[in-house]
Amino acid sequence: MSKTEQIRIRIEPEIKQEAGQILAALGLSLSDAVSLYMRQIITQRGLPFDVRLPNAETRAAMDALDRGEGIETSFEDLNAFVDSLK
Repeated sequence: MSKTEQIRIRIEPEIKQEAGQILAALGLSLSDAVSLYMRQIITQRGLPFDVRLPNAETRAAMDALDRGEGIETSFEDLNAFVDSLK
């Protein structure tokens, strides 16, 4: 099927540029990405990802990180990280 419809959107230039660079590295244009997104909306019968507000605990953690109150942790590898969750 040929592409005959146009969509006009307004978006921040920085978002367009950064997304465009990532998509180009994937071999996709912005137009290709929008087409893929819309096909996924059709396939999923809705947005292809969850759209939710963070719960109070997550919001508090995000706010703490914004204030520089986060705990910096690093792990040697995935196993070390998994072990830390036990």
